[in-house]
Amino acid sequence: MRNYAKSYQHFPPILLTFAPAKQNMKKTDREILGIALPAIVSNITVPLLGLADVAIVGHLGDASYIGAIAVGGMLFNIIYWIFGFLRMGTSGMTAQLYGKQNRTEIVQMLVRAAVIGGGIALVLIALQIPIREGAFLLIRPTETVGRLATTYFHICIWGAPAMLGLYGLTGWYIGMQNSRIPMLIAITQNVVNIAASLCLVYLCGMKVEGVALGTLIAQYAGLLMGILLWIRHYGYLRSSFHREGLFRRPIMTRFFKVNRDIFLRTLCLVAVTLFFTSAGAGQGDIILAVNTLLMQLFTLYSYIMDGFAYAGEALSGKFIGAGDRSSFSTTVRRLFGWGTAMALLFTAVYALGGQNFLNLLTDDSSVTEAAADFFGWALLIPAVGMAAFIWDGIYIGATYTRGMLQAMGVAAALFFLLYYSLYSIWGNHALWLAFLIYLSARGLVQTILARRLYRKVFPKK
Repeated sequence: MRNYAKSYQHFPPILLTFAPAKQNMKKTDREILGIALPAIVSNITVPLLGLADVAIVGHLGDASYIGAIAVGGMLFNIIYWIFGFLRMGTSGMTAQLYGKQNRTEIVQMLVRAAVIGGGIALVLIALQIPIREGAFLLIRPTETVGRLATTYFHICIWGAPAMLGLYGLTGWYIGMQNSRIPMLIAITQNVVNIAASLCLVYLCGMKVEGVALGTLIAQYAGLLMGILLWIRHYGYLRSSFHREGLFRRPIMTRFFKVNRDIFLRTLCLVAVTLFFTSAGAGQGDIILAVNTLLMQLFTLYSYIMDGFAYAGEALSGKFIGAGDRSSFSTTVRRLFGWGTAMALLFTAVYALGGQNFLNLLTDDSSVTEAAADFFGWALLIPAVGMAAFIWDGIYIGATYTRGMLQAMGVAAALFFLLYYSLYSIWGNHALWLAFLIYLSARGLVQTILARRLYRKVFPKK
């Protein structure tokens, strides 16, 4: 790990500072892209796991198989989404320890994440029946779909130790400035998932259970790959591990405080996302289909921006840990520079080819014609959402999770307030306006809180 000289220069308002020297800019850009690009590849591969499962069961001759995979997949997406704090919290705290060059704490952080993730996984397995029954009360699948989804759920739930273990491991790798290994893990999972599911379904004669087992095998294959790569690249750190102080109260208090804020923020995010879908469904099948299609534009954009958010986590945490105010300042400016470029690019691409993209997703003319009335809202997503993605990464790296929670709380409150105030007048337009205000409010509140973040991470001597 390299030494980073401390800088005690005054840190001015972040969006008003001048660019640093050209050579520093190039170095910072390389560091950002070195983390962002592999992370983007990893993000893009994630939906392939679900798509592969749907494609396989889609050729079994019964729509109920697709419904079962959709229901089961949605359940696990929500479950693992909620526990995403294991990745984010581990990432920010590890990055700061990397900047401090504290090898002992770096290894201990990984062990803590693994132990806590394993504990949560065991609870999920123990409570699998009430979790499934509670979810089915909300989703209300048909009897056939419910029966098949039950089979899928009770097989895939045994993958919880692997998935939550990978969350902690992935966060640790990102904190160590390494997003290439998570990329290799994601690719491994996809290859194994497709191969195993195809073999189990078409060679062994299984149906939903074959797809579920294929997913389960892929999850543990990913975990095994992550462990083997750790041994190969970071095995030397084993000599720095000490059990003494592993679960010291001050350290665990900070660990749970950071992750508590991320957990509560995620609950707000899940609430807004699920409500957006349910509100669309309440307006009929056409509007539901329109909103689902247009949200794919947001999803594609988020895969890219999450990559730059990961870079923000890793680099901001590293420079905060090293006490390098100047490099932190440069990194934040360049992250916003890349974010602005991506927002302009996606806006242009969507404006020129967005309608053609929707036509690729469906050939239902009634849906595409209805989507035209709301396309303008989706076109604004890159511009209004950019700051939220960039700040999220920086705030995670700074472990200023309280600011993230506050921003999300304000944004979620505005979302529901605007929707219920305007729905009777604007209908689905009110839903989209509320969503865009929600995205912009997250970035705006975090911008306002940025000075507080600076004082926290670089206190005056």
